[in-house]
Amino acid sequence: MPASSALKLSALVLGTLLAVAPASAATNASYPLPPASSRHEAPIQQARAFAQKLLKDFQLPGLSVAVAHRGQVLWSEGFGYADLEQGIPVTPLTRFRVGSVSKVLTAAAVARLVEEGRLNLDAPIQKYVPSFPVKPWPITTRQLTGHLAGVRHYLDRDDAIFQEARHFSSLTQALGLFQDDPLLSEPGTAYAYSSYGFNLVGAVVEGAAHEEFLRYMQRAVFEPLGMRHTGADHPHQLIPNRTRFYANGPEGRHQHAAHVDNSYKWPGGGFLSTAEDLVLFGSAHLQPGFLRKETLALLFTSQKLKSGKETGVGIGWRIGVSAQGRRILHHRGAIEGGRAMLMLFPDSQLVVALLGNTYADFAEEQAAQLGELFMPAPR
Repeated sequence: MPASSALKLSALVLGTLLAVAPASAATNASYPLPPASSRHEAPIQQARAFAQKLLKDFQLPGLSVAVAHRGQVLWSEGFGYADLEQGIPVTPLTRFRVGSVSKVLTAAAVARLVEEGRLNLDAPIQKYVPSFPVKPWPITTRQLTGHLAGVRHYLDRDDAIFQEARHFSSLTQALGLFQDDPLLSEPGTAYAYSSYGFNLVGAVVEGAAHEEFLRYMQRAVFEPLGMRHTGADHPHQLIPNRTRFYANGPEGRHQHAAHVDNSYKWPGGGFLSTAEDLVLFGSAHLQPGFLRKETLALLFTSQKLKSGKETGVGIGWRIGVSAQGRRILHHRGAIEGGRAMLMLFPDSQLVVALLGNTYADFAEEQAAQLGELFMPAPR
């Protein structure tokens, strides 16, 4: 065989081998898992079994899990598939939709601006978003972050907008979905969960920072925390390691989730992330550094109604106690093609993140159970 032909054949064989090599091989080669010390080997094995059970019990195509203690990732691993058709497995680099966990990411931007003296939580929001219509009562950023502003959540009439996957070029344009609607109640008098309220928080961030929201998030939150795999879920961009999104169809079979464009809700539900990025983010909220001690206290102190009743929600974050009696700070996310859970155990300096690529009902209970496996022994 001529040398030139042999060379061509060798190149063809090499190309074929590269083409058929499992996607996980290339990914894992550049992303070694943290070494499991003998101290963590047993809980990691138990956690793997727990994750496999979640995958089966909730009929998840794919799942990513990470656990960190005192800022160090103890375990980060993927299970199942990011792409069922191509057989591409979930790895620690797989990016999932985090849904309403986006709200605590946005809350970090609010906290940074408060620390810089550029955002007054109790000023009327028109100071930062002058285009927002004045209501019968003033609305503040503090009330918006605690779901006390009376701004509505989604209604059935919004479904047509979601189904047509309309793209919004700016946060202020997306405010048009709800800004002319009446408030549900006088701000401060009732708790009413609202993703639209967090859209308005994002617009406040833009106004206070004098910078486009996504750009500020990247510069002030994601980059300082080393969250290299977190960003907006732009539907038309090529985003490395983004999972496919699934729904449960007839007879429990998986099918592709409906196409959506989350530009209408970047601040309240539009981000992609990895489980490992989320535990790094959570870890940065367990001790001063990224934020000051007094700012962390602000985030994690329950807001109150005008009646004096506590709501169990601070600045974005939910505050509670696990079934095992441990203090927890947390938020869940539920979105087309995704489920997310981020839980912090402040007294143990432990953080857990769970991400799935279909809507499922795993939430606080499962995150708390997983956290218990890694709970440090009392001193």
